[in-house]
Amino acid sequence: MPIAGDVLLDAAGGNAPFEPGKPDMTAQPSAEPRARLAEIDDAMASIKTQIASADLLRQASGKPIDPRWFHRAKTALRHLQRERVGLVQQSRPRRESVKDCLIAMLRERHDETTWSTLLTEARRRAGEAA
Repeated sequence: MPIAGDVLLDAAGGNAPFEPGKPDMTAQPSAEPRARLAEIDDAMASIKTQIASADLLRQASGKPIDPRWFHRAKTALRHLQRERVGLVQQSRPRRESVKDCLIAMLRERHDETTWSTLLTEARRRAGEAA
């Protein structure tokens, strides 16, 4: 039966405990951001479940949670949360630049009257969606 720390490291994407001075071998190149976000969400859910299970065992047995394991779990969770925020922020500027390019292309292809009509329709649709 694996100990809690082993399961934690597997859920976080690694298979060896962290050792100071050694490079982080759990870092992965960003393949597809959505797929990586899903992996991060799964790992975070697994860690949260393990922490909750350890807390239930603590309550039932009266024994304290191993502080080293708990610190490792919270640290892994914090690192995954930071990576997730970074991935989400990376996708936003790209989306905005695509919108800016699309607006520039449409403006170039249409006269002022047509552009004004398109803009009015877009604002109307945005108001309906809100």
